Amino acid sequence: MLQAFIGVLLGKAKAYVRTKEFRQYVKSTHFWGPVANWGLPLAAFKDMRASPEIISGRMTLALILYSLAFMRFAYRVQPRNWLLLSCHGTNVLAQSLQARRYVQYHRGESPPPECACSPLPPA
Repeated sequence: MLQAFIGVLLGKAKAYVRTKEFRQYVKSTHFWGPVANWGLPLAAFKDMRASPEIISGRMTLALILYSLAFMRFAYRVQPRNWLLLSCHGTNVLAQSLQARRYVQYHRGESPPPECACSPLPPA
């Protein structure tokens, strides 16, 4: 049952990829803008392994506000740009985690204990 559903879903995806609309979408800024912006949250998640002393509080706040503004833009623009919205939503999450690390470090609080299920090994 599940294999049949996945087969139908993949068939529809293959058919959509072959359409003229998809080719136009891939050639537009609605696609390449968000693809380029994915570097921001990926870099923030990568920096989770780094020491919190290198985090810039001002830059982290600026990136949170920037991503919030572009989340609104991505939702308001027609047609809605869900790829851009998801990218900036992820960036708000990543930068918020960095901001928490920044505040904890500068207040002298110890970070929460490492979880045994953590996907990131200790640095």
